[in-house]
Amino acid sequence: MPGQIETIPADRYTATIRNTATGLIQSVTVFLFLLQERNEEAVMSKEREIEIKTRNLGVTFKDDQDKDVVALTNVNLEICKGEFIALLGPSGCGKTTLLRCMADLQKPTEGDVHIQGMTPKEVRLQQKFGFVFQQPVLFDWRTVKKNIELPMEIMGRSKGERSDRADEMLEMVGLKEFANHYPKQLSGGMQQRANIARAFGLDPDILFMDEPFSALDEFTKEKLHEDLLRIWRATNKTILFVTHNIQEGVFLSDRICVLSPHPGRLSAIVDIDIERPRSLEVKDSVHFTELVAKVRNSFEGGSIA
Repeated sequence: MPGQIETIPADRYTATIRNTATGLIQSVTVFLFLLQERNEEAVMSKEREIEIKTRNLGVTFKDDQDKDVVALTNVNLEICKGEFIALLGPSGCGKTTLLRCMADLQKPTEGDVHIQGMTPKEVRLQQKFGFVFQQPVLFDWRTVKKNIELPMEIMGRSKGERSDRADEMLEMVGLKEFANHYPKQLSGGMQQRANIARAFGLDPDILFMDEPFSALDEFTKEKLHEDLLRIWRATNKTILFVTHNIQEGVFLSDRICVLSPHPGRLSAIVDIDIERPRSLEVKDSVHFTELVAKVRNSFEGGSIA
């Protein structure tokens, strides 16, 4: 009758609530699924972000008789942000020359290099590069901590900031107890750790490493390999690592850029699909041996260790 309020049976009311709740849950589930997909795509896009790009890169020198010597020719390479890349090849293949071109230590005579959409010089001037060379080059009259502070001191960082950052880096490389020691009091491996700590002191985006462990014994080298991978995972830096040792390149890197000599050229790029994090035991696996063979067979002329 007019004016009367319809009474809804309890079971019908319960069913209506249940259906509404079910629909709401399904909508939320779809929303969360789409959000997750979007986040995963964003992460993948970030992982695929190209940080370094070379295009038709070439370097030609003049010898003592004023004749052209082609060190590198037609190198086209893309390196993504956060990658660990090995530049591997025998002597004379141009791997260090390629590294130097990327780091603004050598001007290419052909082609170009772009890093984060800028020239290497522009990126270097923004203090986004770190360098680790074969020799630690630590100053004997400065303590380990003061050696690590040196680049920050040159850049005008405050005393407190330098000290705090150096302490953080010493902790990272396991040299906290040796902060006030002098370089001559450290072993070769410890000196190279200090060198790595100094390179990370300015928090660079990209770390250039030119055969940093080649002068060390095998036991020390393996320990530093593990240390470097641990630091790399913790900092998510892009690392370019020059080496002539195939096993070293396979153990450390995401991809190996194989360079061949006469003239220096990029002859292959080998994906290293070994799961991370990696331990030394992986070197005993069949797959590791297969990858070493694959890299070795990628060279075009020349010999390699």
